[in-house]
Amino acid sequence: MKLSDFDFDLPEELIATRPARPRTSARLLLAKGDQISDLHVHDLPGLLQAGDRLVLNNTKVIPARLFGRRQRQTPEGLVEAKVEITLLEPQPDGGWVALAKPLRKLKEGEEVVFSDALSARVAAKGDGDVTLSFNLTGDDFDAALADAGAMPLPPYIAAKRPADAQDKEDYQTVFARHSGAVAAPTASLHFDDALLDELRAKGVQFSEVTLHVGAGTFLPVKVEDVETHKMHAEWGQVTQKAADEMNQTRAEGGRIIPVGTTALRLIESAAQDDGTMVPWQGETDIFIRPGYRFKVTDALMTNFHLPKSTLLMLVSALMGQDRMRTVYDHAVTQKYRFFSYGDSSLLIP
Repeated sequence: MKLSDFDFDLPEELIATRPARPRTSARLLLAKGDQISDLHVHDLPGLLQAGDRLVLNNTKVIPARLFGRRQRQTPEGLVEAKVEITLLEPQPDGGWVALAKPLRKLKEGEEVVFSDALSARVAAKGDGDVTLSFNLTGDDFDAALADAGAMPLPPYIAAKRPADAQDKEDYQTVFARHSGAVAAPTASLHFDDALLDELRAKGVQFSEVTLHVGAGTFLPVKVEDVETHKMHAEWGQVTQKAADEMNQTRAEGGRIIPVGTTALRLIESAAQDDGTMVPWQGETDIFIRPGYRFKVTDALMTNFHLPKSTLLMLVSALMGQDRMRTVYDHAVTQKYRFFSYGDSSLLIP
């Protein structure tokens, strides 16, 4: 498989920079067998059946973009300069691995001040990143970060506009519970409480899992031979309760439908070869591409993905490459909105 097999032309104007309002008014492309239908997310209760189980990723996006001033004492006095930080990955000791701009000028031991409450010391410099030791931990850190930080919008949105206060609501799901993601599980952004209630009334059931989406989700595939690509690892957890719920649904003949590629990658990591779900916790770097045999996933709700991306490879594994080419051609022709704040699809093999 070549990287070029997953390329397509996407007009710039189809990249969404704001979400649909209300959330459920986003368009929904239904691809079921050979059929394609143009619907909206609020049509979902009519598309699902009693006994189906939607798997939701309840990770919470942290406001991981920080703008501060680095401070260094010199013989001439205190030297200050602007620095931009994007938090990537928490460390067991409470520190964070982060991207920094400009990285070259940061020195180990230097302090970076973000607000009256929040500052960090540069504990180490790596190859392309830094490790920061913050002055606060736990709830105090979370509160100070909420005040000082901005939502880490994907590069294709951040290139068009800066993050603002509205993104703190827009770029978070209504069922976000466990802080740790630096990117949203974007298929889940289309749900509001009213739609969840309507689905429950229909007999659709829900299970929550946690996968902390990392910035690596936006890393481009740089190898032409897809088989040699190395996926980034992300921390996730499937609880005993969620595993039991999915096993019961399968035993009763219901469908397991993850909402988003993050939930899908996690449950496929936790599933045994026969599809039995077991509780699971750890880092997954599962790379799902054409040829993969799905263990537990019956369908998928997901947004429209970047050309040449691992996520486009994932949906091609579920539906078939030719089928997804047809789906994406239709989406472009019908002017669906693409990527994180864009429209959605329900893919049923």
